[in-house]
Amino acid sequence: MADKYQNIGDGIYDHVGGPENVSKLIHCMTRVRMTIRDDSEVDIEGLKKVPGVLGVAQEDTLQVIVGPGVVNKVAQAMVDEVGVDLGEPFPDSAKKGTSYASGKSAVEAKAAEVHAAQKAKLKQTWWRAALKHISSIFIPLIPAFVGAGLISGIAGILANMQTAGDLGASWTTFITVLKVINGGLFTYLNIYVGINAAKEFKATPGLGGIIAGLIYLPGVIAPVTIPNIFTGSPLVAGSGGIIGVLFAVWVMSYVERLFHKYIPDSIDIIFVPFLTLLIVGCFTIFLVMPTAGWVSNSLVGSINWVLNVGGAFSGFMLGLFFLPMVMLGLHQILTPIHLEMIKSMGNTPLLPILAMAGAGQVGAAIALWIRCRKNKQLTGMIKGALPVGILGVGEPLIYGVSLPLGRPFITACVGGGIGGAVIGAIGGIGATSIGPSGMALIPLIDNGKWLGYVFGLLAAYAGGFLATYFFGVPKTAMLAHDANGNLIDDAIATESKEERATTADVDQIMTAAPIPGANTGLVAPVAGSLVQITEVKDDAFSQKMLGDGFAIEPTMEAIAAPADGTIISLTNTKHAFTLKTGTGLELLVHLGLDTVELGGVPFSFDIQPGQQVISGQQIGTMDLQQIKDAGKDTTVITVITNMDAVANVTEYYNGPVDVGAPVLQVRNK
Repeated sequence: MADKYQNIGDGIYDHVGGPENVSKLIHCMTRVRMTIRDDSEVDIEGLKKVPGVLGVAQEDTLQVIVGPGVVNKVAQAMVDEVGVDLGEPFPDSAKKGTSYASGKSAVEAKAAEVHAAQKAKLKQTWWRAALKHISSIFIPLIPAFVGAGLISGIAGILANMQTAGDLGASWTTFITVLKVINGGLFTYLNIYVGINAAKEFKATPGLGGIIAGLIYLPGVIAPVTIPNIFTGSPLVAGSGGIIGVLFAVWVMSYVERLFHKYIPDSIDIIFVPFLTLLIVGCFTIFLVMPTAGWVSNSLVGSINWVLNVGGAFSGFMLGLFFLPMVMLGLHQILTPIHLEMIKSMGNTPLLPILAMAGAGQVGAAIALWIRCRKNKQLTGMIKGALPVGILGVGEPLIYGVSLPLGRPFITACVGGGIGGAVIGAIGGIGATSIGPSGMALIPLIDNGKWLGYVFGLLAAYAGGFLATYFFGVPKTAMLAHDANGNLIDDAIATESKEERATTADVDQIMTAAPIPGANTGLVAPVAGSLVQITEVKDDAFSQKMLGDGFAIEPTMEAIAAPADGTIISLTNTKHAFTLKTGTGLELLVHLGLDTVELGGVPFSFDIQPGQQVISGQQIGTMDLQQIKDAGKDTTVITVITNMDAVANVTEYYNGPVDVGAPVLQVRNK
């Protein structure tokens, strides 16, 4: 028989178009948050009438307010029905009662949480949008790069063996076939990129492919030439390459949309492609190819100069700072540069150096595994992430292990720098294709210099290990944790024996009845400006769906307990906590609006469920600037969630307030 939480979840599903209309579900302290596929299938009014639903809010996600203590159980019941974990994508065929094995490890969940928080902190600028476009254009081609690159590597090895006399002439045809297969990608790469770019820029893919193909100058056969309008010399086929393709197709998307806007529908199919190809084609041949060709040659020449002159120092700096570039999204711009280097030189010497950043993460993770043996949650994450990290997939180690701990991320970057210095010092190590890193890049190393690449990997492993082992292990990470991340070490510095003695049975406290007629004083949990709760920019709070209370726009980062009582819960994302007073009031303190999306990054707390606190006692901090930089509201809301036990609440007035200053008096029934 279904329990009440499952009944609430089923009621929600019934009014949002079913699980098949949900792409993802998470929850915060008070509300179930769903990413909806088709908003037209959502019945808002019916949703508000579901028993247990306190209200509905619509922003970038559909938010169904059910209250603290209930929301986590309802959300869990809802994802259990589909068979996924909280925050995981729903299958397209999701139905109630259908089970799907998630198969996700704890490290992947942690990595996704930290990665999402990291992305949330980044301001959306025009150049980040451009990098996102570049990423979307090239990611679908990565399997092709890997496959063709490996085939090119095998062809090169066999050709060298044939030259050395180890293979006979009978291998010539097979080697030629391998080169043809590899050429199927790299010979016509511009066209593939042009088609993908047109899709990304919302233009016609076929037109994008044609514009990209013009860079090969098809039909121009000696002695016929097209002059470079800047130099007067004959234009060289392929000038501009990938960089030229991206720019030309981007311009084409605007030209095509302009013609679609003004040309009548009856003749649109004839004149839009004709005029687009004519205008953008001439623009590409006479302006884009010469200009982008100069840019491409300058980039390749500059990078080679830096590597040749800088050697080990250049390699160290590139390996050291590559991961911070990844966090800022700047690494996407390197993809067309890699491809230009492969086109002009046959390999990219940048990729082996940058691959050292991931190797530094592997070394750091091994050091953490050894130093933090008691931390079962952390070592479990490392076990799950190390194999793929060694093969070149670094995100689980970065976002699931080193970045959340802070210092290990820095020491891992140092390891990457050391590996990069070794690659730079050896010199001449390049990859024939882009795609993997780590051990998986070895087959793609050109000119038989794979052993030098392996030396670089080992140096990065050792550098990341030693830097982390001696300088990068936080003391808290070495304390004993169970598999769920709960501290179990008797030596926890923040919890003395006296404090542990006051830790109470949370369930027993929650079931205790409010004291009739009791009075409770509530104080400001933060310093700032008091505002009426009805002015909060969130319907759940302003309409008092969760209960009455007060709001503060904070000016300082310290967070205090709003009353004497016991901490009942603290969300995993640390953006909210609940407290029950000795008089029986149940309080919710919510730090900012939509801050659940920040993954806990701006918040730090020194409390745990069951701990007793006193009114005005500092229990944590919040980084106001980080919250603002992420585009979130910093307003702190304190709400009485069991209003059925309250007889009256005094009024308060807008204005400045210090942390710990009295705000409300509440009398029980």
